[in-house]
Amino acid sequence: MLLRMSTLFVRTLREDPADAEVASHRLLVRAGYIRRAAPGIYTWLPLGLRVLAKVEQVVREEMAAIGAQEVHFPALLPKEPYEATGRWTEYGPNIFRLKDRKGGDYLLAPTHEEMFTLLVKDLYSSYKDLPLALYQIQTKYRDEARPRAGLIRGREFVMKDAYSFDVDDAGLAASYEAQRAAYQRIFDRLGLEYVIVAATSGAMGGSRSEEFLTPTAIGEDTFVRSAGGYAANVEAVTTVVPEPVDASEVPAAHVEDTPDTPTIDTLVALANERFARPDRPWTAADTLKNVVLALVQPTGERELVVVGLPGDREVDLKRLEAAVAPAEVEPAGDADFAAHRELVRGYIGPGVLGPNVPVADGAERTAVRYLLDPRVVPGTRWITGANEAGRHVFDLVMGRDFTADGTVEAAEVRAGDPAPDGSGPLELARGIEIGHIFQLGRKYAQALGLTVLDQNGKAQVVTMGSYGIGVTRVLAALAEANHDERGLAWPADVAPAHVHVLATGKDAAVFEAAEALATTLSARGVEVLYDDRPKVSPGVKFADAELLGVPLVVVVGRGLADGVVEVRPRAGGTSEQVPVATAADRVAELVDELVAG
Repeated sequence: MLLRMSTLFVRTLREDPADAEVASHRLLVRAGYIRRAAPGIYTWLPLGLRVLAKVEQVVREEMAAIGAQEVHFPALLPKEPYEATGRWTEYGPNIFRLKDRKGGDYLLAPTHEEMFTLLVKDLYSSYKDLPLALYQIQTKYRDEARPRAGLIRGREFVMKDAYSFDVDDAGLAASYEAQRAAYQRIFDRLGLEYVIVAATSGAMGGSRSEEFLTPTAIGEDTFVRSAGGYAANVEAVTTVVPEPVDASEVPAAHVEDTPDTPTIDTLVALANERFARPDRPWTAADTLKNVVLALVQPTGERELVVVGLPGDREVDLKRLEAAVAPAEVEPAGDADFAAHRELVRGYIGPGVLGPNVPVADGAERTAVRYLLDPRVVPGTRWITGANEAGRHVFDLVMGRDFTADGTVEAAEVRAGDPAPDGSGPLELARGIEIGHIFQLGRKYAQALGLTVLDQNGKAQVVTMGSYGIGVTRVLAALAEANHDERGLAWPADVAPAHVHVLATGKDAAVFEAAEALATTLSARGVEVLYDDRPKVSPGVKFADAELLGVPLVVVVGRGLADGVVEVRPRAGGTSEQVPVATAADRVAELVDELVAG
């Protein structure tokens, strides 16, 4: 197909959009691939749709290769299936809800587990019908509180979601591995670097969960990996728990005056000044920090919790949210402290928290729930708040002097922490999530009554897997990985065209030669974008070619007088002068090499 710049619906921009935070957002808008319609919502223009279609085609081919069949659901869905699985409530404010003219409740689909489950229930009833894999490529909607980074976190996005249906766990494991391998082939074909990391299942539920992340400094996800092969999203990292400590020689806990020490730094400084010990100085790791947070349930119910952790660590809200899903987490506010006068800011200790609060017979426990970092093991000794302004407790021993309601994985993960599997110290990196796969198990089938009759005629609840790829997010990740200061530089497999032919100059012969070359290449199956604009300067055409990012640029201009055209790769490589007579052959040969990889 031959695209002509003179008629193509595109306008390039020289200035970055004001709301662009990352390169992919900036360049996709400037190059005329997308336009902002509203925060987190984008209109797709012809060039953008061509790239999107090529990404989708790679996905379709690899889904077909493992026997998955394509379907397509509506985006407007009834409330009832989501109510049956509990997700109408669990999603809270994160979904778009609406009513029809008769007052019926609907939502714009954030994902389609319920609908896939009901479809299979409607049509299949025997173990002989399984295993089954279905998928769709469809627009999803989530009411992101803070849409950002263009296509990377939007409120409307295209997603491929696939689902497997099996009679037993062995079948689910096989389906999961087939999808996992297909994902690897998809991202390999697209030329995207990726890391497979262990992940949490969150509101999706299920047993096993892995994310596919493409490493990039602008990624929203932090992940860890070790030299020994361990890799996980930070939310899924489990702490290596120390052995309990013998505290038989630790003196009794004692409260000391510690005026003006509401922070860990001020407390450590005062402890070393007034309560120095002979063996080593006090450090932040010797203090027990107690952080007050609010868990907000999708129903709006609010609960205060206190997380106790070593003072040299901070609470990672994303890790805590993963542990308490579907609740959201926010810092406690003035109203929370006003309702709990026992919580003295800067001096909170275990004595007024959780099971440490004495309760009279028949009385109702009112203490704030207390959760500890797993490093706070029995026998460890701490400096912590005495629940009075300007006072702290020294030599407070876990298990002897206080306990908690439980443990929680909420502390930040740091470079150098040991990998949970013993494979060495962890290093931290950032990435964009481009795929996520789950072994859902029977959660949705159980809730919606999806069963089949087994070989013995007994009803068996079907076990399911869920496998998602953020297609528009993949496109953004490709743009992030393939650009320079001048513009985009697409891989040949996803570029809107293979060749960008530029007619530079005013001579009619230049346009005639460029037209002939573009037409010949198009007839040979090469996708050509031809800049045939007659009154546009060569400088503008060159700038647009660099911005648009087509992998091979052919310049028909001054060299025509010498019987040659210039062929230049958009990224890497060197340009070459090619005789006009053989230009089509040479360009087609180069395109074949690029597409072949």
